Amino acid sequence: MTIITSKDNPSVKLYSKLSSSKKERNNYKMYVLEGYRLICEALSESNVVSQIFFTEDAYNKYYNDLSQVDLKEVKVLIISNELGIKISETEKTQGIFAICKMSSKLDLKNMVKPDGKYVVLYQLQDPGNLGMIIRTADAFGIDGVILSESCELYNPKVIRSTMGSVFHIKIAHGCAIDEVFEVFNEKSIRSYAAVVDSGAVSLKKCSFENGGAVLIGNEGNGLPDDIADMCTQRITIHMSGNANSLNAAMATGIIMWEMTSNSEENI
Repeated sequence: MTIITSKDNPSVKLYSKLSSSKKERNNYKMYVLEGYRLICEALSESNVVSQIFFTEDAYNKYYNDLSQVDLKEVKVLIISNELGIKISETEKTQGIFAICKMSSKLDLKNMVKPDGKYVVLYQLQDPGNLGMIIRTADAFGIDGVILSESCELYNPKVIRSTMGSVFHIKIAHGCAIDEVFEVFNEKSIRSYAAVVDSGAVSLKKCSFENGGAVLIGNEGNGLPDDIADMCTQRITIHMSGNANSLNAAMATGIIMWEMTSNSEENI
C-alpha cells in the first residue's frame, strides 16, 4: 500500500479541515478521532467510521488487531510517521486517526422517558468539561445528556475527553432550552437548577427515585436566574471548606452520583 507523505493528499486535507473547523464538520456532517481506544469504540458502532489513517509504525502495531473488525466499508490509508505528527493534536500520538460520520440528531421527545435521569448542560463552554461529564454520566448510568447553547459535541477535545463514552450514552445536542422544558413538562420530569446558593435545598435532601433532570450552567456564571426560575427546585452542594464553588465537571459528577445512589439505596 502506498505511503502518503503529503499534507495535500485529499483525504489528509479533509481530516485537517474537520479537525480544525466546526464549520467544516457541520458542512460535511463528519468529525475526527485520534487514538486506538477511541477508534476501537467507534468501530463497534455500525456505519460510523469512514476512513482510518495509520502511520507506518502504527500500521505494524495496530492493524492486525483492528482487522478482526469488518473493515470492508472503511477506507484504510497509511501515512508517513512525520505526517502523523503534523496532523496530530496530542503530545505523543499513537499514529492512528479516523474520519467518522455524525449520527442523526436524537429527537428529544423520543429520548426522554418519564422516570429517566438526565443532565442538562446550559451554556457550558469548556470542551474538557463536556467530555468529562459525558464520560461520568456513562459511568453512573445516567439516561441521557442534553446540550443547550453549549460547546460543540464533535469538537475533537470533547470526543477525546469522553474516552469512548460518546458512543455509549444518549446525547441530545443543539436543543433550545424552551423545547427542553416543554418536553420535561409533557413527560412530568422534575427539573432541578444546580446553583451556588446557601438558601437552596441541599443535594443530599433530594430524592431522584422517580427520575429527574439537573440543569448545570456556564462555568463562570452558572445558571441565569430566569432559567433557574423555570425549574421545579433549586439545589446546591453544601460545602464546609474555604472554597465556595466547584469545577463544573466535578460538581456535575457529585450530582450524578447522588442521582444514581439514591435509587440504589431505595431498591
